[in-house]
Amino acid sequence: MNGWTLAAAVTLGGGLGAALWGVATGPLRRRVVGQNLSTALACPALLLLAQGYDRPSYVDLALVLALLGPVGTLVFARLLADEPAGEGEDPPRARGLTYAAAGVGAAVVIALCVATGPSRATAKLVVVGALLIGGNVVASRALSGGFREVRRG
Repeated sequence: MNGWTLAAAVTLGGGLGAALWGVATGPLRRRVVGQNLSTALACPALLLLAQGYDRPSYVDLALVLALLGPVGTLVFARLLADEPAGEGEDPPRARGLTYAAAGVGAAVVIALCVATGPSRATAKLVVVGALLIGGNVVASRALSGGFREVRRG
């Protein structure tokens, strides 16, 4: 086990427990937030595993996950926009988790860009990082009711 695989294990172990708890319990809106968090943590773990095992194909998996994970969350947000909120139920607020996941993603992408050096692989890492961070911030904001178009339907 090298440092990259250890960092991937810490990323998965540290965040996926909270994400699984969010997905397994609570109202439907909190479950969707947990799904978004699990995507935001699995993608950096795949990037770290790609470096640790020297498998560039894992970066392609991370790219697909960074693209489709937030899109799936936005589809759920769209479907939940028509659902009436329960009594006293506020939209889920996950600002802290969103920024923590974005910080983990940014730290992983920066570390991997430094380790990879200037190349086409670095450009792919930057694209994955931008999709991951931007997509998850937009999806989290949509879930918390931040976009009027999503709330109105």
